[in-house]
Amino acid sequence: MKKPYWLTNVRLEVSYNYQNGSVAGTDTKGFHIRMEAGKINKIMSADQQLVTEEPMLDAKEYLMLPSFRDMHIHIDKTYYGGPWKAPTIPAKGIFTRLEEEEELLPRLLPFSEERAGLLLELLINSGSTRIRTHGNVDPIIGLKNLEATLRAVESYKSKASVEIVAFPQHGLLRSQSVQLVREALRSGASLVGGVDPATVDGNIEKSLQTMMELAVEGNADIDIHLHEPGHLGLFTLRRLAALTEEAGWEGRVTISHALALADVSNEEAGEVAELLAHLDISVTSAVPIGRTIPIPLLREKGVGVSLGDDSIIDHWSPFGKGDSLLKAGTLAERFGLSDERSLGQTLGCITGGITPLNQEGKQVWPQVGDSADLVLVDARCSAEAVARNATRRAVLFKGAIVAGAL
Repeated sequence: MKKPYWLTNVRLEVSYNYQNGSVAGTDTKGFHIRMEAGKINKIMSADQQLVTEEPMLDAKEYLMLPSFRDMHIHIDKTYYGGPWKAPTIPAKGIFTRLEEEEELLPRLLPFSEERAGLLLELLINSGSTRIRTHGNVDPIIGLKNLEATLRAVESYKSKASVEIVAFPQHGLLRSQSVQLVREALRSGASLVGGVDPATVDGNIEKSLQTMMELAVEGNADIDIHLHEPGHLGLFTLRRLAALTEEAGWEGRVTISHALALADVSNEEAGEVAELLAHLDISVTSAVPIGRTIPIPLLREKGVGVSLGDDSIIDHWSPFGKGDSLLKAGTLAERFGLSDERSLGQTLGCITGGITPLNQEGKQVWPQVGDSADLVLVDARCSAEAVARNATRRAVLFKGAIVAGAL
């Protein structure tokens, strides 16, 4: 709705219920919320009589949560929306897939825009209204994947905010894609990507330096894929941190996967986590089953952690649900985050750190002036929503219903 209106009978979390010093549950209450110009304009208790001539939309006491964020996905290369096809070539490392892409991506290109749109629809229906996608940029496909993605994103701009990483999947240096990344930034991509400076590019220093130079030149943030293992990966992480500080790029760098942190001791991972937190370098994880980085440790050290789906039904993987809430539940289950507070706080990994209650149980969301990007779910609290993958009843973006219905 473009005109102001009231979303009535919304259920919000107001505090934790403590018993014997422990969180035994979450207290919720009913509220009426006025929406105007895409923002929350007023919040009043449902116990008060609402007298208004403005339109009203009954939320039926569904729980209101911040809408979700899928911060790592590849919507430009997917089988989703087409005939079923599992990966056909046994993976022998990243180079197997890169060789396959040289022939595959041109064949997928005629369907790229349509399938990108279908993936966006899937994500939005599941509650994600902020999405970061990585678009291949390389000499084989040029900027064509980016152009298809930009068209799909444009058609969904009223339903979600989507940012695109110019991603040199085949290596920034290895595929000689520096100029293509520069052109991608001028054409609509908003972040500089990179991948495995040692194992793919073969030159850690030059790869990281070049990526940072492109970011500074284009005044763009960075999101780099780092799969490199063990102490090789830790060296890369530390060198990236040093370059981030030298360039003054604090708060503008994301490390996707950061798999080296899964290969080392908690002590070593904790030391790197403190460095990342100091420079406000964030980490995005797909929460892989077999090699999960220590996400609770990272959050404890102050690192901003977000989650993403990564591949959804493509030549890399036949899996993927496009459901950020399900991903948060996987994270909680993987690390035994099963008490009320831990489950509720896990929500922050898919909302940009926003949770209705802070660690102490004080209500911090929503506030007047917040963007009206919301999800109404069939649950009593955030903890239940995460643990039971609650049904999404309606998804709102800038105050307008973009999925589901009331």
